[in-house]
Amino acid sequence: MSDSKRVRVVFESRASRIALVLFALGVIALAAAPYWGGRDDLQLLAEIYAYAALASLWNLLAGYAGLVSVGQQAYVGLGAYLLFALAILLGLSPLWALPLAGIISGLVAMPVAGLVFRLRGHYFAIGTWIVAEVFRLAASQVSLLGGGSGTSLPASMIIAIAPSRALRDAVEYWVALALALTILVAIVLLLRSRYGLALKAIRDSEVAARCSGIDVMRTKVLVYIVTACGTAMVGALIFLQRLRISPDAAFSVNDWTAFVIFITVIGGIGRIEGPIIGTIIFFVLRQTLADLGTLYLMMLGLVAIAVMLTAPKGVWGLIAERFGFSVFPLERRVILDDGTARK
Repeated sequence: MSDSKRVRVVFESRASRIALVLFALGVIALAAAPYWGGRDDLQLLAEIYAYAALASLWNLLAGYAGLVSVGQQAYVGLGAYLLFALAILLGLSPLWALPLAGIISGLVAMPVAGLVFRLRGHYFAIGTWIVAEVFRLAASQVSLLGGGSGTSLPASMIIAIAPSRALRDAVEYWVALALALTILVAIVLLLRSRYGLALKAIRDSEVAARCSGIDVMRTKVLVYIVTACGTAMVGALIFLQRLRISPDAAFSVNDWTAFVIFITVIGGIGRIEGPIIGTIIFFVLRQTLADLGTLYLMMLGLVAIAVMLTAPKGVWGLIAERFGFSVFPLERRVILDDGTARK
């Protein structure tokens, strides 16, 4: 009889499979929100999905690729302006313009990557912010889209989404949920692939990654373009729901970068679940403290400091370290035929 043992390499553990089932049930319940929630509920949930998606994309860029950008509002605004331009100037349906805005933004990100990747460290971060400012100033010069004061979607474009307001709210909600889930699944699949291993290697040591045969620049550019595409689609959807756009709102560093970084840091940077937990915490704080005016931002700062002092790896990082638990595990586990598991 042979003493050799069969082995299987898997990602999921029993606990993560249970958590994934619960997550799927939660998604099904959220998908039915138009039937049990009001208009305000749908708008709030759609905003939560948007921030969770933006934070997940920023987490992919900074937490896994080591590219700390403070200019992601560039692609939020670019995607939004592209959607308005395609709808108003070309007469394209906003729902069809949404993915097209993401594709065009990905193409724009290629030459931008060629510029910003010449910079390193904090110079890279500053460079991304400068790119966002250039985009904002360029948008304010487009008179066909209202220049510095912005513009609104025509009523005919709004009706093209759905004939009734209730149905339009439901369609936009489902699109927001589907987009957030698509981005989350795409990130999980990317990080479980060989590109995910390459990203972690690059984040830990570019020199070591190059010595291992990894094309560092190509991998970074790929992640930057994917992030730009996803961020632009989320930005387009946000302003499709708002029905009005202006340069200051579309390229707001506070709304689309500062809050996103806050969400990722308190949730847990470098972990897929971190942005989701961070988004929930952020919106609980916002809904509770928003009436305090300027004290609201001070309270957010105090919460961020408290989390960084007590849990440097974020709330989910603390949970994962203490309980060894992950909803979307990325580490491969070797399962022997006797039922034992090893990472």
